[in-house]
Amino acid sequence: MADTDVLIAGGGMVGLSLALALAQGGLRTTVVDPLPASTVLNAAFDGRVTALSYSAVRMFRALGVWEHLEDHAQPILDILVTDAQLDHTPSPFSLHFDHREIGEPMGVIAENRHIRSALFAALESVGAIKLVAPAAVVGAETDASNGTVRLSTGQAVTAELVIAADGRESPLREQMGIRTISWSYPQTGIVATVEHEKPHNGVAYEHFLPSGPFAILPMTGNRSSLVWTERETLAPALLALPPDEFESEVARRFGNHFGDLKVVGDRWSYPLRFHLARNFVAPRFALVGDSAHGIHPIAGQGFNLGLKDAAALAECVLESMRLGLSPGDATGLARYERWRRFDSFTLAASTDALNRLFSNDIAPLRAIRDLGLGVVDSIGPLRRFFMRHAGGDVGTLPRLMRGEAA
Repeated sequence: MADTDVLIAGGGMVGLSLALALAQGGLRTTVVDPLPASTVLNAAFDGRVTALSYSAVRMFRALGVWEHLEDHAQPILDILVTDAQLDHTPSPFSLHFDHREIGEPMGVIAENRHIRSALFAALESVGAIKLVAPAAVVGAETDASNGTVRLSTGQAVTAELVIAADGRESPLREQMGIRTISWSYPQTGIVATVEHEKPHNGVAYEHFLPSGPFAILPMTGNRSSLVWTERETLAPALLALPPDEFESEVARRFGNHFGDLKVVGDRWSYPLRFHLARNFVAPRFALVGDSAHGIHPIAGQGFNLGLKDAAALAECVLESMRLGLSPGDATGLARYERWRRFDSFTLAASTDALNRLFSNDIAPLRAIRDLGLGVVDSIGPLRRFFMRHAGGDVGTLPRLMRGEAA
């Protein structure tokens, strides 16, 4: 008998969400992560925020996570999309999503540290999850009956299914011989938190500049998170600016509609890259989240895409178990790959195309994209379709993302 039904390499937000779904379905689940909980819950560990679609909120409700997160989440009531050159007024064509058209907020913004804290709080009520941390997976192999994972602690763990949720670089994906299609963007993502004088009223802004999108995401209180895409050649100089000069550069892009603003806390940056795994599964093995795909943050859908992976894989694995099959049954894994790989490719390709279309200052392209924003804004059914897409509510949804148990 295997030591555990499922072993998940990676205790990030997607890995923990998947562990909750599997354990609540009755599977013995082991999560292995190189970092202890005390490190990842520290406010200095990750200053980023995440946009949770409303289908992701349904999933968190079903998993018992939402009750620990709700007080720290800011609903997204409106989204305003504009296009402009730097230091110029926005184009007269814009796109406005109003939550009243679909009857609920389009999602929420929450700090990653609060999401992690809520996930760990939910874990406490589930006895079937074993967390092994700090420990790294240093080797893995699978055969027809199970997988064996070797840990940095010297321990070997057998599991009927091994899952890689260990990030974009995914050592486990590489060890299992799964190749990726990938490239780097000539852009850097800059993240900072801003306090502002006037309330944001739950409005998220996506302002397209020639260097890339400049997103202003509403946080609890009179705060917003900036997700600023900048040319990789310019980003280091911006990050090195003294606080007052950095705030001036933020204000140039932020505008004056929120009054006086102040950058608080650390500045964060990360390179922007694209990757998509050629396969999502192998015998007794599966990829989820950033291990399977990495997309441009232009639409803020990276984490939601990973949560869909977790929800779909949990559903396929638990259905195999209910049929009396092993959690690592090949038929269930094949269904998961068919379900998720096409959706992941479609969203990855869409975000890549949007970034290439909007991250430039070519006059004919600017005219075409501005006209496109105006057309979508003027057609109600089309506008509402894009709102549902932003909410993660299109296509064949896993049960968890409909608010049901997996």
